[in-house]
Amino acid sequence: MNASLRGRHANCKSTAADYAAVNAGDVKLRASMTDARIVNSPSLNGLTFAIKKPGFYRYVPQKLMNTFRFAKNPLKLSYGRKREDKRTVVDGALVFNSGSQVSASYMIGTRNCKLKYSYLHGGVTTLEPCYDLGKNVWGFAISRRLYDNVFKATYHTWSKNLALEWLRNHVFNGTFKMSASVNLAEESRDPKFIAETTWELEM
Repeated sequence: MNASLRGRHANCKSTAADYAAVNAGDVKLRASMTDARIVNSPSLNGLTFAIKKPGFYRYVPQKLMNTFRFAKNPLKLSYGRKREDKRTVVDGALVFNSGSQVSASYMIGTRNCKLKYSYLHGGVTTLEPCYDLGKNVWGFAISRRLYDNVFKATYHTWSKNLALEWLRNHVFNGTFKMSASVNLAEESRDPKFIAETTWELEM
């Protein structure tokens, strides 16, 4: 039996969100608090409990995947249908080598089409420019791995939102994630901070 604990705090609301999940055989027990106030006086608003048995309510998505060869490079294609709006989505990725690939996602019948190029430099730094054909806008991301840490920065031209992220993943201590974002289009430009911690326990 294993358990997962997660805590989340955001400075914009002065509240914390926490959940605990325990896997007992084929049944998962989960408790969560979406508005656990940590200032002034304690509050347990939004406390919920849930019991879930995988496979009891099951939805099998309509998705097909295959890999072809294009100019001697593997081309991975997937064809799926969204359950919510019954739209069909086609995803593809052309892999040039272990550190370079171009991927695309297109929702048939719409202008929703995104292109992304991913380049891994020196095995530790990843550059990812992204172009949205429907909105005619760009997005950029750069990340760097340093031992158990991953540092990432993203910027979206359409929203002028700049985000920084620090993720630490340790096999014994679980994961820790700290992120900060600021909208450069706003006059106040007040940064938003979010801290998340997850522990995986074996019992």
